[in-house]
Amino acid sequence: MNPLATVTIGLISTSDRASSGVYQDEGIPALKHWLQAAVNNPINFAEALIPDEQAQIEAALCRMADTDGCDLIFTTGGTGPALRDVTPEATLAVVDKEMPGFGEQMRQISLYYVPTAILSRQTAGIRGRCLIVNLPGRPKAIAETLGGVYDGNGEIKVHGLFSAIPYCVDLIGGAFIETDEAVCKAFRPKQK
Repeated sequence: MNPLATVTIGLISTSDRASSGVYQDEGIPALKHWLQAAVNNPINFAEALIPDEQAQIEAALCRMADTDGCDLIFTTGGTGPALRDVTPEATLAVVDKEMPGFGEQMRQISLYYVPTAILSRQTAGIRGRCLIVNLPGRPKAIAETLGGVYDGNGEIKVHGLFSAIPYCVDLIGGAFIETDEAVCKAFRPKQK
């Protein structure tokens, strides 16, 4: 059996206060923790902690997709209605194709937990061979959004985003991502 290819994943945390040292960023560590548990492939991470500045977010997304060769980029933070929340605008400015189903699914998952999920403007899109996904900023919400909603018996009620991400990355020519099914079962259509 062939060893699994290394997958390159970009992690961008957007926060004025965390990027200036007012408090420690929790988004990138939460993403790394979840991804290292869920993904069986070796992972090469590209990271950026930047303020809520649209031009800086766009530049980081372009660098990670075009120069660093990321198969997948997750942003965390900057997706609410506040004036400084511009991550979705930056994402939409640099993608070739918007993938609105990701934002719809994130809001559906988050509505199980908080009514303010309707204030979220998370989105996703494709730039070249890279999938870019805007995630919430809180570690608990990151894990819920990626992993999904489960009932009391451990059965899935609402699929998390990551169950569809490996197949999406396949379709755009990125690395083949294998998941640990105990954390997140990747869905791929059965071959005919």
